[in-house]
Amino acid sequence: MASETVVFEDQETVADLSTFFSRARSIEDGAAMLQASGTALAIYVPVLYPEFLGDAVPTVLGMRAVRLSQAADAQGTYAIGALTDRLARMDGASRELAVPPAELSASWAGRSVPLSGWEKRETIADDVLLAEALRGIGVVAQALPENAGKPVLKTVRARIWSSPLNGTQTPMPLGMAFGAHALGFLRAGATSSIYASAGWLRLSSTGGHMLVRHGGVLG
Repeated sequence: MASETVVFEDQETVADLSTFFSRARSIEDGAAMLQASGTALAIYVPVLYPEFLGDAVPTVLGMRAVRLSQAADAQGTYAIGALTDRLARMDGASRELAVPPAELSASWAGRSVPLSGWEKRETIADDVLLAEALRGIGVVAQALPENAGKPVLKTVRARIWSSPLNGTQTPMPLGMAFGAHALGFLRAGATSSIYASAGWLRLSSTGGHMLVRHGGVLG
C-alpha cells in the first residue's frame, strides 16, 4: 500500500525542500514528481520538455534526493503549490509531510529515469556552467519582444535552452546549465560530473542533479 506521508530526517531537509520548490516554481509553477523507496526520496521538477508529439525539444529535469527517517513507498506527480503549502504548515516543528490526495498528469513524468547503469563521461567546472547559464539568460532577454505573451515566452525559451551547451565534450542542451543554476545546484569553485545511461544524461552537482533525454515526448 502506498504511503500517505513521508518523514524527513531533520528540519534542515524541510527548509531545503521549501527553497528547492520555490526555485522550481520560478521556472514553472506546475508539478513535481515524487518517488520514495525505502528511506530515499527523489523529487523531480521540469525545466524544459516537449509540448506535443514529435516536438524535438529535449526533456530536462531537475532532481533532489533526500533521506527519510522512516521507510516509505510514495510515488506520484503533484502540484508544486500543494507541496509548498504542506511544507509551510509544518511550522518548523514537524518532519512529517502529508502526500497531497490529488495527482496531476504531466507528459514529462511519463517515463522513469534509470536508477542504475550510469557511466561517467567527464567533469566540468561549476564556474563554466554558471557562465553558460548567465549567457543563456542574457540571450533570452535580448530575444524577447516587449510585453511578450506566454506562448512567445515559451517558444523563445525552448529554442535557446535547447541550443548546445559550450564547454563539454558530451553534447548537452544549454538548459542543463540554466536548470542547475536556477535550482541552486552549483557552487563557485566546485565541479560537476556528467554520466550517461539508457538514453539519458545526468549532470551531478553539489546541490542536486540535472537530467536530460533527447528525442521529444517521453514514451
